[in-house]
Amino acid sequence: MGVADWAVLLAAATAAGWVDAVVGGGGLIILPTLFVVLPGVAPATALGTNKLAAFSGTSAAVATFARKVPMRWKALLPAAVIAAIAAGCGSAAVSLIDRELFIPIVMVVLVGVAIFVTMRPSIGVTMATHPPTRRKAIYVIGIAAGVIGLYDGLLGPGTGTFLIITFATLLGTEFVRAAAMAKVINCGSNLGSLIFLGATGHVLWALGLAMAVANIGGSIVGSRMALAKGAGFVRIVLLVVVVAMVIRLGWQQFG
Repeated sequence: MGVADWAVLLAAATAAGWVDAVVGGGGLIILPTLFVVLPGVAPATALGTNKLAAFSGTSAAVATFARKVPMRWKALLPAAVIAAIAAGCGSAAVSLIDRELFIPIVMVVLVGVAIFVTMRPSIGVTMATHPPTRRKAIYVIGIAAGVIGLYDGLLGPGTGTFLIITFATLLGTEFVRAAAMAKVINCGSNLGSLIFLGATGHVLWALGLAMAVANIGGSIVGSRMALAKGAGFVRIVLLVVVVAMVIRLGWQQFG
């Protein structure tokens, strides 16, 4: 690769870190860029290299959010382990999934998310007046970690977005706190997928580590902006990213 190729990939990793920290979906920036700059790269290798950058960025986002946002660590840490195991299983089973069917389903779900957030402007903007019971919170966090973690290992785009919407809808959590919780789960799912893909030789380590540094920088800036600007800002970015994901997946599937 030339200097220009490195510059493009590092810029993409930085932008992806910012988007991931706020609402998720950074993979839709890094993966297409990898395929353009390295047209001969195997899909699994592109995914593995992306996971190295994404794990580093989500870890930085967790550290940034944790300083300002109260966390349910007793529920989130076990859930992150569940997400790691589920994502590892998803990455192992990726060859068994018919992506021609899977991607349209994801697109439909994303469109539903966009409509739901648009029609319910109060969702995620304020905390619920009647917080969920501890048992309900544990169930929701644990099930979301398993189901969405599996999806992250299988396909990935929008993992953080799905987690944020789940926590905002089912737990009444405002978007900034939901984003912080999502990063913990997403950190686990990224690690689980990375371990499997790394063990099977599908990570470009030198490139991935360089992109990880850039991703961390973008992630720290994104998480700080989310904390400073609040739930309304996160809601707007979420809607923009969801629409972008639908367009990108649609182009990938039908273009």
